[in-house]
Amino acid sequence: MPSAEIVAIGTELLLGEIQDLNTSYLAKFFRNINIDVYRATIIGDNSNRISGLIEEALSRCDMVITTGGLGPTVDDPTRQSVAKALGVDLEYRPDLWLQIEERFKRYGRPPSENNRRQAYIPQNAIPVENKVGTAPAFICEVGKKCIISLPGVPNELAYLCENAVLPYISNKFGISGIIKVRVLHTVGIGESLVDEKVSDFELLSNPTVGLLAHPGQTDIRITAKANTAQEADAMIKDIELKIYDRLGDNIYGVDDEQLGSLVQSLLNKKHFNLEVIENGFKNIQNNFSGFGLTQVTIQPVQELPNNDPFSNPTTNLNSNQTIRMLLNLQQKGMTTEILLKLIYKDQIEEKVLTYGGPSDNAPIWAVNNALNLLHRFLTRI
Repeated sequence: MPSAEIVAIGTELLLGEIQDLNTSYLAKFFRNINIDVYRATIIGDNSNRISGLIEEALSRCDMVITTGGLGPTVDDPTRQSVAKALGVDLEYRPDLWLQIEERFKRYGRPPSENNRRQAYIPQNAIPVENKVGTAPAFICEVGKKCIISLPGVPNELAYLCENAVLPYISNKFGISGIIKVRVLHTVGIGESLVDEKVSDFELLSNPTVGLLAHPGQTDIRITAKANTAQEADAMIKDIELKIYDRLGDNIYGVDDEQLGSLVQSLLNKKHFNLEVIENGFKNIQNNFSGFGLTQVTIQPVQELPNNDPFSNPTTNLNSNQTIRMLLNLQQKGMTTEILLKLIYKDQIEEKVLTYGGPSDNAPIWAVNNALNLLHRFLTRI
């Protein structure tokens, strides 16, 4: 099985100015075609450091994938760095310049002279046409190994991976088989209890089952290796159905689904409004929006009134259109007590939860459980 290393290039990544989405994409891309990723490194725009890192990576793995640094400016160092690592010069490729000119024609403007830098690639490199951007990619073969340099724009990188990188490495390394992953999201049940219910599946070798805990949520990852996608899907489905039998409603979604987004979708579908009264939280709006729920009216109070806290709703909507939620967070010694209450017409659901984890995570944990209660509530009414 071939191995790979990812080198994400860009000082802006190290400064935290933009998020490195490409490494995550590439890790999944290689996982799905049964290639091991040994390391992933973020490095700044320094040609000497980049070339040194590429040399090191080539000594450890079969392919090095660089992202970023292929733009037209003097601080886009990838082309020069790869050439330096291989001990070759850059060479001008007229065919690449024609591609760049053609791309700019579609944008309705001519390329600037500095775009000509993008037509230079290391000697003997294989050019890769970028049909969705202006920066050509390239591949350098080093015996049985290779360096693949891709642009840093995420949609360009994804397009090239599917349409150029995958055919190339499948042919070069004789890739066969596939790895697929399914992630089940649970809420309202702790990691230890999830582990207790699915521990026998965690002993399997293929598919494999693993757990990943978050505040108020535990994910179950099912990974299958097979010769075809259909075979992998069938292996995953078999285990997935058995896990559903054991955990039932505690599983709220799969893969990229978010609890807040599912709740928001149900609110929109049923034409409901959500109104929250909260006490004891800080920046609760961020907690709700962090789960993908944005259309919510929040009314903070210093202390909960003795009478109905929703006697003066903050909206003028008829109560038939509004679900009201009460969230009260109170520290009691080493633990946090959380009161959750839902009111819709004459229906009331109430839960008191005790949280004993890090206090900073208590609000996230509380909102997650509140959304779980609301999700179940919305699926019934």
